[in-house]
Amino acid sequence: FQLFDMGDYERAVEQKVFSENITKVLYPNDTTAQGKELRLRQQYFFVAASLRDIIRRFRFRNDDWAAFPDKVAIQLNDTHPVIGIPEMMRILLDEEGLDWEMAWDITSRSFAYTCHTLLPEALEEWPVSLFERLLPRHLEIIYQINAALLDEVAAAFPGDAGRIAAMSIIREKPERRVRMAHLATVGSFSVNGVAALQSRLLAE
Repeated sequence: FQLFDMGDYERAVEQKVFSENITKVLYPNDTTAQGKELRLRQQYFFVAASLRDIIRRFRFRNDDWAAFPDKVAIQLNDTHPVIGIPEMMRILLDEEGLDWEMAWDITSRSFAYTCHTLLPEALEEWPVSLFERLLPRHLEIIYQINAALLDEVAAAFPGDAGRIAAMSIIREKPERRVRMAHLATVGSFSVNGVAALQSRLLAE
């Protein structure tokens, strides 16, 4: 016989219920702080599981990471799965031991992004504070992607602070937030709208 601590049992039950919440409702209400957290957890859960399966299938017949973008295309349908970009980078950097340049080359040639709205207020953003708490490694990677992006912008448009602020993946005011559409655009080999007119307006 093994004696059970009731506190451990209750925590295990609570954790099981919490885990099941991730997949119980697709796109949970995110008007509350708790709802926002659940939605980000859900997005990460589905993306991480999908990437694991994609990589498993790739590694079944391939052992050269350089071939990944030629064998795999990952479609980001709107901003909900965009956390896949830093997750792919995390896998390549932290688990596979690739250097930054190769990991970024593979990642940015593997994702394609379809934007569903041009309205800035409708584009998905996440508080930096939430990322810091739930996905700190992913936030580090996003910061590094953003630093490289802003170096390019500053070189192309010297002294244009407004453009740098507008193009940054991190919105600074009124609250620091991660702009997922910006991350998707920077990390994808192809960006389009849901219709030809929207694609033209998006480019303009």
